[in-house]
Amino acid sequence: MADAKEVLVTKAGLAKLVEELQQYKDVRRKEVAARLKEAIAYGDLSENSEYEEAKNEQAFVEGRIVELENMIKNAKIITDDKSGQDTVQIGVTVTVQNITENDDPETYTIVGSTEADPVNSKISNESPIGSAILGKAKGDVIRVKVPAGVFEYKIMKIK
Repeated sequence: MADAKEVLVTKAGLAKLVEELQQYKDVRRKEVAARLKEAIAYGDLSENSEYEEAKNEQAFVEGRIVELENMIKNAKIITDDKSGQDTVQIGVTVTVQNITENDDPETYTIVGSTEADPVNSKISNESPIGSAILGKAKGDVIRVKVPAGVFEYKIMKIK
């Protein structure tokens, strides 16, 4: 059942996972146990919605703990220092321009899927753009199929 897939994270990303795991183990587990105890005190469990909710939350919390433990166990640290890098790799910051739409250049940091946060310009190495530009160099033009269609991107800068 355990997924042995490598989880690519930065040191900061791994620290966040460890912190989240501790939060679930030290705080959320105890909160759910208290809710369960309180719900059981209400009596008849067959028609006790508070008990059902608490059991469902307990299942979610325990599932998330297992998921986090597996992610941490299979974590592979990616280094943040990619200076002097001449191809796009996980951990680099890359500026690309959508030349199909002639948009302004956009800058992204390529991260593992657990740290992806497009709102903060962190895209996953598994995303359409992220996977298409991996291994490419400055000046390369790549075609990317995204839900909105097929676009061409030019790699403007890698740092």
